[in-house]
Amino acid sequence: MANSTNLDTVIGTGPLGMAVMHELLSRGKHVRLVNRSGKADVPGNVEVQGGDIGDHAFAREACRSSHAVYLCAKPPYIEMAGRFQPIMDGAIEAAAAAGAKLIYADSLYVYGPVSGPLTEDLPYAASGKKGKTRAQLAMKLMAAHKAGKVRATLGRASDFYGPGVVESTVGERVFGFALAGKAASVLGDPDTQHTYTYIGDFARALVNLGERDEALGEIWHVPSAETLTTRAFIDLVFEELGTPARIQAAPRWLVSLIGVFNPMMRELKEVMYQFEAPFVMDHSKYQAAFGADTTPHREAIRKTLDWYRQKAG
Repeated sequence: MANSTNLDTVIGTGPLGMAVMHELLSRGKHVRLVNRSGKADVPGNVEVQGGDIGDHAFAREACRSSHAVYLCAKPPYIEMAGRFQPIMDGAIEAAAAAGAKLIYADSLYVYGPVSGPLTEDLPYAASGKKGKTRAQLAMKLMAAHKAGKVRATLGRASDFYGPGVVESTVGERVFGFALAGKAASVLGDPDTQHTYTYIGDFARALVNLGERDEALGEIWHVPSAETLTTRAFIDLVFEELGTPARIQAAPRWLVSLIGVFNPMMRELKEVMYQFEAPFVMDHSKYQAAFGADTTPHREAIRKTLDWYRQKAG
């Protein structure tokens, strides 16, 4: 069994959890993954524990002896509001019992619509249920840190893309569609600026936060490559494929119409504001503290397309 100075636990085996696992392994860490099934496609030296992290007894056992716990799990998108709280409660309990740091992977939903760049000092003004849920979780975590229950920090990213990422606004409906010769499908106004985060950069930033004590008790926007318009981002995807760019944008009225029949589109109505006006994440706080090592979009898009080609077989 690895000792607690060299064992990190990752809760969640979705694309971000797996990216964090790979980043930890590249730094010589021993890694344990936690998910519901106890199954994951991982190297032989990685432990996988199966169970419900909302069960505190299981959570404590699953995260035993850990130096750091990375919370990368989330419930299905359409069930986020009702099922996320027990996950956070279990993660706090588990990290506290292990004496481990808790690093939470968060989104920008908490802020709601804003005017100007998104910075960490913005108020939590979200009015939708997903944004309110994320805000409650972040406040609970920071309160637990302040109370001395657990040493915690959180990193926030914008919409992310990369190997393994399918359920994203820049997932299957962009990369998969483009690779299949279809138009990339996006939301809102494609000619407005929008920050997109490469999943490898997100994972690297989270692990950096887990290794730096000065990150504790703080909220951080993780480094992302230059902010482009969505159209410019899509152009890079098609340039990499060597085919003319094709894009199909769904305005709010169409999302509302499809949402009558499609639960996922119905949920996306809440965050349409992110794609109708500039949505630019500022990571200068992180950069000043730790530096900002980001993957250029062109390189990240190439890696993403390579993964989608392999997925297509």
